[in-house]
Amino acid sequence: MKKNIVLFVLFILPIVAYLFFASGVNNFAKLPTVTANIPDLGNWKTTKGEQLSLNEKITVIAFPGTEILYNKGDAFNLNQKIYNKVREFKDFQLVMIAPIGTESQTETLKEQLASISDLSKWHYVFAKPEEIQSYYNKLNLIGQLDKNLRTPNVFIVDKKRNLRGRKGKNKKGEAEYKEGYNSISAADLHNEMGDDIKIILAEYRLALKKNSAERIK
Repeated sequence: MKKNIVLFVLFILPIVAYLFFASGVNNFAKLPTVTANIPDLGNWKTTKGEQLSLNEKITVIAFPGTEILYNKGDAFNLNQKIYNKVREFKDFQLVMIAPIGTESQTETLKEQLASISDLSKWHYVFAKPEEIQSYYNKLNLIGQLDKNLRTPNVFIVDKKRNLRGRKGKNKKGEAEYKEGYNSISAADLHNEMGDDIKIILAEYRLALKKNSAERIK
């Protein structure tokens, strides 16, 4: 009896939670892959000389460009609508890929954000402009970087380095494609990206619970 109760708590309840998370605007049982196996971050480093990796992390990737302080509203929206709500998840990180030469701007912005948020999982890595453009091209997206190497869109990448989004048909049977989420729009982040990142987190929570249940059998 006790064993059955444990299995119910570890396995059945997570499935119910998963179905709840997946029942929002997005009607996919799993969030589709837009681009599979995108490149890792290579040798790019933070201001502290740290190298980051996309492997085994749920990552939000952004390309803030050269005018980071001018467009800081994007970062504040992302911080409040997404980052603060999921930063407690163990394997989550946010990575901004910024041009070399913008380090002082990022430090200023992080000081401003630090007054309202724990930024321990909010990172900037720096690369040459041509490296950023080359990396972005490999994501095989419809949207493009502007002349300042910026896009307001931010992207969800899973633990296997698959860029995830919406591709297929929505509840109304209409064709839907969404490769990124507009950080200018608080509504887009709060509603669509918030819904989609919950699905990704639920996938991994369910997988962890399922593995735990199988070990108990």
